[in-house]
Amino acid sequence: MPTLYSSAYLARKLPAGDYRLADMDGARIDAMTATDIAIAWGLASYNFDALKSEKEPAETFLSLPDNVDAEAITNQIRAVWLTRDLVNLPTNHMGPADLAAAASGLAEQFDAAITVTDDQAVVAAEYPAIYAVGKGSENNPRLIDMSWGKEDAPKITLVGKGVCFDTGGLDLKPSSAMLNMKKDMGGSAQALGLAYLIMANELPVRLRVLIPAVENSVSGRAFRPKDIIQTRAGLSVEIGNTDAEGRLVLADALDVADKENPELLVDFATLTGAARVALGPDLPAMMTNDDTLADALATSGLACGDPVWRLPLWEPYASGLDSKIADTSNVTTGGFAGSITAGLFLQKFVPNTLAWVHFDVFAWNPASKPGKPEGGEAQAMRAVFHYLDQRYGETGT
Repeated sequence: MPTLYSSAYLARKLPAGDYRLADMDGARIDAMTATDIAIAWGLASYNFDALKSEKEPAETFLSLPDNVDAEAITNQIRAVWLTRDLVNLPTNHMGPADLAAAASGLAEQFDAAITVTDDQAVVAAEYPAIYAVGKGSENNPRLIDMSWGKEDAPKITLVGKGVCFDTGGLDLKPSSAMLNMKKDMGGSAQALGLAYLIMANELPVRLRVLIPAVENSVSGRAFRPKDIIQTRAGLSVEIGNTDAEGRLVLADALDVADKENPELLVDFATLTGAARVALGPDLPAMMTNDDTLADALATSGLACGDPVWRLPLWEPYASGLDSKIADTSNVTTGGFAGSITAGLFLQKFVPNTLAWVHFDVFAWNPASKPGKPEGGEAQAMRAVFHYLDQRYGETGT
């Protein structure tokens, strides 16, 4: 999709007014190019002013030609805006309870079923790793579970890391590393944005979304380095670092998903700095043992201007997670291949699911680029939807 971001600057650079698409001779532009430009225009028009007393209304407007699917274009733009909004909201506006409320609002919009487990005795008993990470905060941990679609349709399950703020826990982050940690729930934002796309476009699937929503805080109740915690799957985990908490809450949610053996299980998480060192802020790391799935998702990412890059689940590195006193550690002792070993840790909790893919996303634009304003960002979300639409939607039939 070469025209997507190359044309995105138009929405910000053109003078205020109404615009339409035409070629040099005034003829109608082909549908694919028009669609790309329209999506780019919408992505570039985003402005996060939800908490400002004075709003900044859009000043440039694009009329869509009649040879494009206006509803599909609008759905793409709204899904990205939703994802960006969720990430951009600070934690005092987007804590675990707020994230649950946002998911509930989405469920209500599309008549989806939703359950939020926030009774702390139940969370502790049924989701012990989620509870261990979140119990140090006054804002209680919870599991959000949303489902939509016909029960006999292909089962697609999304899991999103919902760490609404990450101090690092008792292995405290330096203040500079904490500044953007409101975005540590970016995985859950991708999952909800993708859920919006699936439901708005009425894909014939049975969708399930699981979000462990917590804060990783410092207090007398916080979990400690070298604690041994239990997981829902029955595996004990030695805590090598409390700042590797995302994989712990994902472990319980992935176990819930895996027990149902979905046709496809996708998780999104702002999981490791190592992925950013390897690939930078623009490219989400993708990990899966399914070569066909990996190739299809990479192709979809390029087709829709939402690229992803595969990293290997290199089994020889799994020994770095060995613990002498628990079933596994949550981190390795060395500093190598941190994103891969995080993926290998998660893989322990999906033994039954054949098609599982993990995305380690940054969910943030450090600086503005055409179509990508500084701040929260949707990453890998449109790539996965493109794949699902090709496989299950009208485009693939």
